[in-house]
Amino acid sequence: MRSDAPALTEKLAAMQPAQVPFTHWMLDSVLEPEACEALLEWEPGEDARAGDVGGRRETRNKFRVFVDPATRARDTRLDRMAHLFDSEKARSVFRDVCGAELDDSALRLELCLDTDGFWLEPHTDIGAKRLTLLISLSTNDKNGAWGTDLMSPEGESITRASGAFNSGVLFIPSDKTWHGFVKRPIEGTRRTLIVNFVDPAWRAVHELAFGPRAAAAPST
Repeated sequence: MRSDAPALTEKLAAMQPAQVPFTHWMLDSVLEPEACEALLEWEPGEDARAGDVGGRRETRNKFRVFVDPATRARDTRLDRMAHLFDSEKARSVFRDVCGAELDDSALRLELCLDTDGFWLEPHTDIGAKRLTLLISLSTNDKNGAWGTDLMSPEGESITRASGAFNSGVLFIPSDKTWHGFVKRPIEGTRRTLIVNFVDPAWRAVHELAFGPRAAAAPST
């Protein structure tokens, strides 16, 4: 019987986070096999592939791709994945175990296809993002070197997430969560799913899996 939340929620509940260089959780087997298959099959076109982005993904905003309502409608596997992440059970684990404040936040799922020349400058995700989970989906035999770098504010890679297939690193954005991708060779395509929960200030609502989340009614 399938659960009503991602498998990673059980792992999160049973593990202690690492603390260097900031609080984070390193995970494996994050997504269901069907979701992995769908994300590997999804080829949004060459424009979605990004080499040197100048250290910032937003330099190519018009080419970025998301698990939005249209994507969910055409692939039931991705629709299920989105519903699992957005489930109340998943949200409660993210809140109780990780300390994420998600009551009024909305789910955002981005598929990234990075190619040689790609790098990301140190940044924190602070602002509208309430939770960040980066899931590696590369199948190249060099993928172990392609994980996200957890950094110092100066850009030194303190530790590196595993780039192994279906592994992930999760953290709650703060002024300490410096991360990026130190430029290094990428043979083929580095495929990543970025999972965020974003607050009502997020303006690019077309990127959201289900649209903005309605605020809870005040108690009386």
